[in-house]
Amino acid sequence: MRYLHGVETPVASMDSRMPGRLSPEDRARLDAFFEDIRQQTAAFAGYPVSADFDYRELFRFLNYPLNNIGDPFNPCAYHLHTRQFEREVLDWFAELHHAPEDAWWGYVTNGGTEGNLYGLYLARELYPDGIVYFSQATHYSVSKNLRLLRMPHIMLRAQPSGEVDYNDLRESLNIHRDVPPILFANIGTTMREGIDDIGRILGILRELAIPEYYIHCDAALCGMTLPFIDGAPRFDFASGIHSLSISGHKFIGSPLPCGVVLALKVHVDRIARSVEYVGTLDTTVTGSRNAISPLMLWHAIRSRGRSGFRAAVAACLQRAQYAVEHLNAAGVAAWRNPHAITVVLPSPAKPVLDKWQLAVQDGIAHIMVMPHLTRETIDQLIADIVNRSS
Repeated sequence: MRYLHGVETPVASMDSRMPGRLSPEDRARLDAFFEDIRQQTAAFAGYPVSADFDYRELFRFLNYPLNNIGDPFNPCAYHLHTRQFEREVLDWFAELHHAPEDAWWGYVTNGGTEGNLYGLYLARELYPDGIVYFSQATHYSVSKNLRLLRMPHIMLRAQPSGEVDYNDLRESLNIHRDVPPILFANIGTTMREGIDDIGRILGILRELAIPEYYIHCDAALCGMTLPFIDGAPRFDFASGIHSLSISGHKFIGSPLPCGVVLALKVHVDRIARSVEYVGTLDTTVTGSRNAISPLMLWHAIRSRGRSGFRAAVAACLQRAQYAVEHLNAAGVAAWRNPHAITVVLPSPAKPVLDKWQLAVQDGIAHIMVMPHLTRETIDQLIADIVNRSS
C-alpha cells in the first residue's frame, strides 16, 4: 500500500493514474461521451453557435503552455504566447469596423460577456456618476455586469422586433439630462436579433443637447454578419460608438468560447497599469488569457477571408428566408427581422425543443440559421414542428 495525501491507496490504483494513462473504463466513458456530442451536434438549431469549422492544423499547439497574459500590444517577459497572431486578428476586426487608425485598442476575450464588461468598465471610469441605459431585450449577462461594476442603470422598453423603444429612451434621458448617459446598444438581441439604431440614438442625444456620453455596442452575433450585408445598419466606430464586443464562437465558430473587444485607446489608457512581475501592461479584465483562441480566429480569418465570410452570411440569409417561407406555408407564424439570420416562431412542443435544443422565452422560440444548418436539416426541423403540433 502507498499513502497519497494521508490516505491509504492501492499501488495498482495509483499506477493506473500516471500522466497519459486512462483506465479502459475511463476511455470507454470518453468514447461514449464523444459519440453523444457528435449526435447532439447534428441536431441543434436554437443557439447562435456555428459548428462549421476545422482547426486540426492547430492541434499541435495544445502540447505547450501558451498564455497571452496582459496587453497584446506590449512586450511581455513570458514568451510562450500567440500575441503576434492576436494583433493580426485585432487589426482585421478594427479595419472591418472602421476603428480610427492608431487610436484604437483591443484584445481577444473569453466571449461577449467579457467584452461587454470591459466596455462598461471603460465607461464607468470615464463617467463614474453615469447612468447606463439598456433595453429589456438585452442579454441577461449585462445585468450581472452592472451589478459587478455597481453602475446605476435604467432598463428601457423594447419594441416587438427587439429594438429599443426610442420614445422611452428619449423620456428617460430627458429626466436625467444632468447625468452623463452610458448607452448600451444591442446589435442583434438574443431572441429576435433586433438592432438598435445608432444614428437614431445619436439624434436623440443631439436633440436633448447632451454633450457627454458613451456608447457601447453588443454585437456578439451581428458583428460578423452585418458588415457583409449591403445596406445593413451601421454601428461601427465611424458611426460614433466608443467600444464594441463581438463573439468569436458564434458566426465564425470555435470549440472554445472567445470574442473580441475593441475600444478607443484614449479610454483604455485611463485604466492601464504596469505589472513588473510579467513585464507588461495590465489593460485586460483577466490576467492570464487563452492563447489558443487567437490562433483559431487567425486561422479562420486567413483561410476564409472577407469574401468567404460574405458568401457564408449570404447563404445563411437565404436559408433563413427559406425557413420562414416554409414554416409559414406549414401554418406556423414565423418571421425574421431585416438582415437577420434568426427565425422567430411560437414555441413548438417540448419534444421538438429538446431534440433541436431550441431556446424559449415568453412563449416564443427561435431557429438560428448558422453556417452548419443546411436546408435538409431545416426541412427535418420543420417536419418535426408540424408533426408534433397536429
